[in-house]
Amino acid sequence: MKTRQRKSSAARLMLSLAFLFGLSVGSSRVYSEELSVATFIPPQHHINSFYFDWFGKELSERSDGSLTIKVYPAGQLGAGPVQQYKRVVEGVADIAFGLQTYSPTIFPKSVLIVPPGKSTNALEATERLLSVYDEHLADEYKDVKLIGLFTVAGDAWASTQDLSTLEGLKGAKVVPFATMVTPLMEALGTVPVQMPVTEMYTGLSTGTIDGTTISPAQMDKPWNFAEVSTHYIDNIPVTFAVFFVAMNKERYMGLSDEHRAIIDELAGETASMMGATSFHNEGERGKAWHATKPAAMEEVTSISVSDEERAKMDAIIQEGMKSIFADYAERGIDNAEEIYNAMNK
Repeated sequence: MKTRQRKSSAARLMLSLAFLFGLSVGSSRVYSEELSVATFIPPQHHINSFYFDWFGKELSERSDGSLTIKVYPAGQLGAGPVQQYKRVVEGVADIAFGLQTYSPTIFPKSVLIVPPGKSTNALEATERLLSVYDEHLADEYKDVKLIGLFTVAGDAWASTQDLSTLEGLKGAKVVPFATMVTPLMEALGTVPVQMPVTEMYTGLSTGTIDGTTISPAQMDKPWNFAEVSTHYIDNIPVTFAVFFVAMNKERYMGLSDEHRAIIDELAGETASMMGATSFHNEGERGKAWHATKPAAMEEVTSISVSDEERAKMDAIIQEGMKSIFADYAERGIDNAEEIYNAMNK
């Protein structure tokens, strides 16, 4: 009888241990992960409200709620856009949204999408960027898990004077979309000024700058450049800003196989074109907003660069590209023109 009791107790113990072990294995499979996302832009910006909303929902739905994100907008994990790449590499944030154009020495080949070429909008430029990624750009992202790579078109100038002619551009202090097009802006006669987007409103207001390259929607909220501009000028040579959404490599490798697979499914073309769509749609919204003749634009003169002036500007820019390629060659990148041409087939 005692032997039976001992056997029965041992059996119950083994069943209990097996049950507990089973619980621990099961719970590891559904272990929740929350990824921090650093952005420098206001909460209402479409990258937060549209892009990361989409990304967060995809992660949650595909993982049955076990993989989520928390967005920290407006520089909550570190002020300003310039250090975003450093923050994700060092793990200050699990994921970061930033601009390669603020770190051109890290991304010299990626920013070759910035100068005017054959692309006219964010969707086209992003497709061209992705088409050369494997052959020319992948090595620039070896320190992170790249999720998305996309562009926004700078197809207008917000300014406090008329910049629609070469004469009007002469001597004007204008912020380009990226440092690397400084030679082109100088060739057009401007005095290029480097300034983060978060400071441009004040720059226009105080006269520190006379104009800045923008997407049309930036005249409206949240940037409100219409409040501090007297002119809106379109049909300009289109330049681009290029963005990344990147994940800390160690954080990515520390995820479960299932969670990494979900991120892999979204990363690349899907996440990149969604980012381009976010910016393209916002640009189109801006143009539609302008067409309604909103009250915010009542004191702003809208001008289109004439075809004759545009042709002159385009010719100057193509000639100016030679100095950019020469600068790349001096820095040891001999195939810059090849990469630029591949991006503009």
